[in-house]
Amino acid sequence: MVGTSVVADAGSGVGAGRSTPRNAATLTVSAKEDIAEGVVSLTLAHPDGTRLPDWTPGSHIDLVLPDGTVRQYSLCGDRWDPRTYRIAVLREPAGRGGSAHVHDRLRPGDRVGVGGPRNHFPLAPSEKYLFIAGGIGITPILPMVRQAELLGVDWQLLYGGRTRSSMAFQSELTATYGDRIHVVPQDELGLLDLAAWLGTPRPGTTVYCCGPAPLLAAVETACAAWPPYALRTERFTAAAQTAPVRDTAFEVELRRTGRTVIVTPDVSVLEAVRRAGADVLSSCEQGTCGTCLTPVLEGQPDHRDSVLADHERVANDCMFPCVSRSCGDRLVLDL
Repeated sequence: MVGTSVVADAGSGVGAGRSTPRNAATLTVSAKEDIAEGVVSLTLAHPDGTRLPDWTPGSHIDLVLPDGTVRQYSLCGDRWDPRTYRIAVLREPAGRGGSAHVHDRLRPGDRVGVGGPRNHFPLAPSEKYLFIAGGIGITPILPMVRQAELLGVDWQLLYGGRTRSSMAFQSELTATYGDRIHVVPQDELGLLDLAAWLGTPRPGTTVYCCGPAPLLAAVETACAAWPPYALRTERFTAAAQTAPVRDTAFEVELRRTGRTVIVTPDVSVLEAVRRAGADVLSSCEQGTCGTCLTPVLEGQPDHRDSVLADHERVANDCMFPCVSRSCGDRLVLDL
């Protein structure tokens, strides 16, 4: 039905861990700004002004806070600016403290670790685009809008939120792009009318959607009749899981180290291979951030992540060991 590309926390810091990303750079918070109710933006730069790694629309970075906590945030600034990154952070009252630290304690001049950028939500070529954003889900969509405009491609943005004052970048978008932007504050206009926008498939149109789980579920339902891979989504949290294919132990061979470990039902593959000495970087450990991607040499993984698209799962040449398991007795990993 649809192709789904998903990554943890497109701006709200839901995906989290305490493993510092490999090759993380130390950047300075050069600016901090309140941009909407409950949302701040951070501008990050290298302390000596060094050029930062290039990125593409849909990319995110790992933000390593001073206490070692890691959060993922979508880059929403100017991709053609080689010396700064911009992210936007929603305060999450029910979160685990990452967004509160950013809002309450992080100040211009402070230094943070930054890993990446990585992109599991790339903007694929298309004749037309329909972008749909819910709340802080606007962050990965913002550079996509700019890219589509730069390419001269036909596009529209449907942007919903609780209130107008809580919708980051809505004034900027409306002032810049006019009637291509359809802003729908729920307290004024109700929920997004997805049936009107998606009820009939639009030839040549790719839909990109990011937002809370109920919005994604509604968009996926509305796009049921659309062509395969016409819908691309990014999630804040992992999709609901069914029971694993296999509820008994299985072997995992680490081909490069020559070791074999037994993964019991109560242990993740990630934990088991780390106990055997494998150095696997991870962050969210929920199957959403894409950090622990590991090549599979033999066997069939039981894919339980929220990152891989359907055609990537069928290939069975990689997996996310933080959540995924094995369908059979044995897996061989390139570790």
